[in-house]
Amino acid sequence: MQNSVTTSIDPDSCTGCGLCIEVCPTKTISIQDGKAVVTGTYSMGCGHCEAVCPVAAIRVEALEHPFALSSAAVDDRWLPHGEYDIGQLVRLMLSRRSCRNYKDKEIDRLVLEDLAKIGTTAPSGTNSQSWTFTILSSRKEVVSLGEQMARYFLELNRMAAKPWLRFFSKMFAGDALGKYFHNYYKTVRDGLLLWDREGEDTLFHGAAAAILVGGKKSAGTPMEDALLASQNILLGAHSLGLGSCMIGFAVEAIKRDKQISKLLQIPDDESVYAVIALGYPAEKYQRTGLRKKTVPRYPLKLKYSKK
Repeated sequence: MQNSVTTSIDPDSCTGCGLCIEVCPTKTISIQDGKAVVTGTYSMGCGHCEAVCPVAAIRVEALEHPFALSSAAVDDRWLPHGEYDIGQLVRLMLSRRSCRNYKDKEIDRLVLEDLAKIGTTAPSGTNSQSWTFTILSSRKEVVSLGEQMARYFLELNRMAAKPWLRFFSKMFAGDALGKYFHNYYKTVRDGLLLWDREGEDTLFHGAAAAILVGGKKSAGTPMEDALLASQNILLGAHSLGLGSCMIGFAVEAIKRDKQISKLLQIPDDESVYAVIALGYPAEKYQRTGLRKKTVPRYPLKLKYSKK
């Protein structure tokens, strides 16, 4: 999202109500001669002004008009605070589970593109909207990535199996190799054996597609932005009849193996922060998921002095 101003205001329609000024976080708009006028040189491109205008006099050209999906109709009427059924929202969140059993069925590319678009409805730091979405739209592409992952982890396991390398890692690298050996070596070894001998996919679990969610390194909070977008994709996938699973091992391999990034055509100024496996689920549950008990913390000792 560029910070240049792309806001335009129709003076004939504007009533000078000032609502756009109240919601503009960068003070890009002001009132002159009873009309709203673009006077600032910086814009977050958030579209608050366009959304709040009661007479539709404002348009932010940097934004996509309209926000539309191929797989579902979008009701673009703003939903006021408190008017959505919180029970149904929580039901959706609790019903979404990590899926590790998929049907042998491809996903329409337009559905995958819709999921990426759904991801962009998440908030981002300073509204940078610097997400990136790399889509693997077929099982063949997912398997190809899996093969690259297998190559990477096979070499990592070979290194971790050597005590002298773990010793040097403990001395000079914060014991990264030793921690990997104790926590993941056996699981990865067994998974590689199943992949090699039986063709069993223990990484992507037979998923038909995947979306890699990344961000521009120049963004203020690229990792947080990507993970927020990923959550929206997970919920959107469930609503569209798809199962999903976050693949943390894949993120780590892409981060550390430049060859994988090159094959995926990930530019040097981007990083991948989430890999989401997708497919039509071959599993059905009878009840929603539970979570560990929440223990809130209230910092009662915080004080402030009014100046």
